[in-house]
Amino acid sequence: MISVAEALARCLALAAPLGLETLPLRAANGRVMATPAVAKLTQPPFAASAMDGYALGAEAAIGDSFTVIGEAGAGHGFAGALTAKQATRIFTGAPLPQGAVTIAIQEDISATGDQITLNAAARAGDNIRPKGQDFALGDSLQPRLLRPNDLALLAAMNVAKVQVRRRPIVALIASGDELVMPGEDPGPDQIIASNTFALAAMVEAAGGEARMLPIARDTEASLRAVFALSEGADLIVTVGGASVGDHDLVGKVAADLGLERAFWKIAMRPGKPLMAGRVLGIPMLGLPGNPVSAIVCGHLFMVPMLKAMLGLPDPAPQTLRATLGRDLPANGPRSHYMRARISTPNGTPTVTAFERQDSALLTILTQADALIILPPDSPALPAGSLVDYIAI
Repeated sequence: MISVAEALARCLALAAPLGLETLPLRAANGRVMATPAVAKLTQPPFAASAMDGYALGAEAAIGDSFTVIGEAGAGHGFAGALTAKQATRIFTGAPLPQGAVTIAIQEDISATGDQITLNAAARAGDNIRPKGQDFALGDSLQPRLLRPNDLALLAAMNVAKVQVRRRPIVALIASGDELVMPGEDPGPDQIIASNTFALAAMVEAAGGEARMLPIARDTEASLRAVFALSEGADLIVTVGGASVGDHDLVGKVAADLGLERAFWKIAMRPGKPLMAGRVLGIPMLGLPGNPVSAIVCGHLFMVPMLKAMLGLPDPAPQTLRATLGRDLPANGPRSHYMRARISTPNGTPTVTAFERQDSALLTILTQADALIILPPDSPALPAGSLVDYIAI
């Protein structure tokens, strides 16, 4: 068995960044921009008013008066120039008139006809947004996972299209005679297939495209037929059938199809019978069949592989620290990823493991938002100890 860190490194080595495609900005939310986007203009393109008020031709003290000779609005600048005792009515976003040195806000002005008098001092530069305050022509936005805020910036930069990484296509294969789909009537020896629904949602949340293939039955012919449906995928994820039982055929069939195995079995729980490699020219991740094992391994290995395919930096799960909420016993020889819940009593992040950690308990998993990481052979830990965890 290899360590979790070594297994993750080998998984990531299988996951090369995918090719590029060009998308209109409207379709780019949640996609990974792969090349820098360069501003095609300066923002703001001119010095502009930050407030509604009056543009003044000079600094002013309380009681100073100016003659209003025009108006400037957003999209409608004032064409003339101001002398020291002149002003224009101006609105937020309007270009600063030639000769203006400050903006007096309207609340600080008393107006009579075309004359205004200041009730507060106005210093040079007050309430003016300088040209290029936000960004300049040629500035760039670097590659990243695009959020709504990024789209606003790109639009302001006059960038209409962006180059993004292609979405990874993930073929999900559940295997086992015991499985039926939700909505069907299971036989006396069958259960509902649940793992692939969580994994598909995780794929899509990570920026990929999930293809749930038909359930493969416990025959070599059925597995071969379902493997054949994975053509065109960027990653094959199997669920179940990767152990050593007489009916665990995934490894054998994959080997017959030319599997180049990167590893099999890791020193962790839940999830010991994990497998990875390349089959049919496609990276493959073989997850355990127990629901919790499959989903935990999905967080630890599948999602990082997708992030690597998208070209995101640091694809490994982020490790955080928190105070332990309850005592934990000593750990055995395998890393233990314990389902837990995060809380913040007194403002201090605290992570508390659930008492039941059986790898078949989805009810516990659905209450969990963290996985406590216990290293191999770690001693018993009292409440209040600092421990590592990842958020899920």
